[in-house]
Order: sequence, then structure tokens, then C-alpha cells
Amino acid sequence: MPTFDIVSEVDKQEVKNAIDQVNKEVGTRFDFKGSDTKVAQAEYTLIIYADDEFKISQVVDILRTKLTKRQIDVRCLEMGDIEKVGGNKAKQQVIVKTGLDAELAKKIVRLIKDSKLKTQANIQGDVVRVTGAKRDVLQETIQLIKSTIKEFPLQYQNFRD
Repeated sequence: MPTFDIVSEVDKQEVKNAIDQVNKEVGTRFDFKGSDTKVAQAEYTLIIYADDEFKISQVVDILRTKLTKRQIDVRCLEMGDIEKVGGNKAKQQVIVKTGLDAELAKKIVRLIKDSKLKTQANIQGDVVRVTGAKRDVLQETIQLIKSTIKEFPLQYQNFRD
């Protein structure tokens, strides 16, 4: 039976390259001269350090631009609150979300079941596997999910006959 997987993945190396580009641009821009502004990365957690909230917002704009140029969907970014750190310094934590959380996976499964298409969806960890009798029905399912779920980036992989 034909199947495919619904996943949400982000290429960690592309994120790292984008962070390097952001730090390089911050180092060369005139409006950041003399400031201690940088972006640090630990796995899928980014921490933006800057002198004030305005500079953090500027770095976030640069970060979004660089990620977009590297084909990383910025809808996967979860912005934390801006925190004050000693003196007048500030930091913000940004989490790059990967994988489907349980709530979104259940929403996808419910959407597929309510659509009355002849497919079955199973949650397997952070992946939803969709099985159907015909390839055309699976393609209709993909179109349904693409048109309904817009708040989170999804990829469709492992399409098998």
C-alpha cells in the first residue's frame, strides 16, 4: 500500500551557517559598532545577546532574512521573552522547533479522519505516517494538509508505492 510521512525537520548545518552570517553582518554594520551583540547556538536553541531591546529586534530581522535565504522556514522559530541581563544588556532565547509535537500530530490525524478520504494516519513518535489504497488519494491528502495547516512548516517524505 502507498504511504508517506509528514515531518517537520530543519537542517542544523544551514542554521549554523545562517548564524555565522548573522554574526559576520553584525560585526560589520555601522549601527552595531562598539556594541557587544552576537548570536550563540546550542543545538536548536539560539541566544541573542545585545545592548538593548532595539538591537535585539534588529538582529532578529537579520536572522530571519539569513534563514529565509537558506530555505529555512521562519515559522519554525519560537521567540522567547527579552530578558534584562546585568547593567543595560539584554538577551533573547529563540528555539528552532523540529519534529511534530503531540498536539499538532493529533490535529493532522483528526483532519485526515474528518476528511472522509480513504486514508489512515498513525502517529509514530514525531512523524505522522499516512497510508492509502491509491496514490491519488495520498496526493489529495497532501493538498488538504497544505491548505489547512499553515502555522507550522511541514515536509512530506518517504512517498512509497
